[in-house]
Amino acid sequence: MPKMGTAMSPLHGGHCPPWLFQKMTRLSAAIIEAVAYEFGTAEALRRMADPVWFQAFGSVIGFDWHSSGLTTVGLGALKEGLAAKQHDLGLFVVGGKGKASRNTPQEIEQIGDALGLPTTIHPLTDVSRMVAKVDNALVQDGYQLYHHVMLFDKTGQWTVIQQGMNADNQTARRYHWLSQTVTAYTVEPHHGIVGRSLPYVLDLTDRHNQEIQGHCVELTQHPEEVLLALRELRREQGQAELVMPAHHDIPSASYLNKILYQIYDHAPHNYEDLLRIPGVGASTMRALAMVSEVVFGSPLTYHDPVRYSFAHGGKDGIPFPVDRHDYETSLAVLEQAISRAKVEDRTKMDSLRRLARLDILNTPES
Repeated sequence: MPKMGTAMSPLHGGHCPPWLFQKMTRLSAAIIEAVAYEFGTAEALRRMADPVWFQAFGSVIGFDWHSSGLTTVGLGALKEGLAAKQHDLGLFVVGGKGKASRNTPQEIEQIGDALGLPTTIHPLTDVSRMVAKVDNALVQDGYQLYHHVMLFDKTGQWTVIQQGMNADNQTARRYHWLSQTVTAYTVEPHHGIVGRSLPYVLDLTDRHNQEIQGHCVELTQHPEEVLLALRELRREQGQAELVMPAHHDIPSASYLNKILYQIYDHAPHNYEDLLRIPGVGASTMRALAMVSEVVFGSPLTYHDPVRYSFAHGGKDGIPFPVDRHDYETSLAVLEQAISRAKVEDRTKMDSLRRLARLDILNTPES
């Protein structure tokens, strides 16, 4: 399903001071509550799925605009702040960082039961799992997910915000998904991605890799041929001088031998069916794609699906600058929400001053 966007930030350690977290809890909830009451829950979800708006939102509630903690701490504060009022507001936040992210399906089901809307809400557990699997298995950019939060309303509309870390370059990349723009899980789901453009990113959701997707499904009915082709590829890779990133290595034969026959037994009808099979991850999808390229002659496209560059200040326009009009519109909505937020005047004025000073587009990365 489509993503609204992705952001990349430096990895920052440490903890948020308790006094600041409590302030962020009250302010973040008040802002989102104001957006939901003024424009509706669907608009609140859409704003949270917008990487630029979310970046500004996190900065206004008290976090460094370029820090990875803006995502994890900011959403943690929002979840806590909305907990007591989510049923009245009709907007829910589940998931979190690390172990909390794995509790997302159970939290979704509990809310669905409490609302008496299991047929509307329970299917979101499948959405949660598939969103995570696409970002881990199909967008092979070297980032490992460690944070997963879903926001949804009573009608079943949703936004997912995930974050992955890259230990090699010490950055985090954030992925936004939005149900309102759903087309498919496996074909160009990104609406906008923010961050540095990286070389050798194998994005199997890229439209130019659609032919490869079909060939991958076809190959699942011939596991022995796949294993033979992979042995030849491994031999050629050992002789080649080209050095690819570690996350693009050809997986071991012992692992693939087992999973390929499991896939054969499932007999997937399409690429999404293939992705849903338990045990199928990045290594399997990459191996099938590599063999498809050799057997069918369809070249793989390596292209980082980055769309915005405010992590660089936007001045260089790499790869695409943030649209100034969209940016200013986003901040106008945020300013209106702050003005209407039910918080003390001092907090409101401090937030508006931070917003006035904020310029994501022209702040150099530290």
